[in-house]
Amino acid sequence: MQKETVEITTEFITMDKLLKFSGVADTGGQAFLMVEDGVVRLNGQLVTEKRKKVHPGDVVNIDDQIELTVAKEA
Repeated sequence: MQKETVEITTEFITMDKLLKFSGVADTGGQAFLMVEDGVVRLNGQLVTEKRKKVHPGDVVNIDDQIELTVAKEA
């Protein structure tokens, strides 16, 4: 499994923006499709909301192949 840390400067980032910002999805539309296809989990729970808020400390898994840990940029 590929593991990455994504640093954000804001209080939260929406799931679609996180997937695009991290490079997992090339476009926001592709990020939406990933959520619709049921391959995105937030802290172990299936994500069905495309604009779900993701906060520092949260862990996002994509298709059990990529793990993104969200951190607050120092």
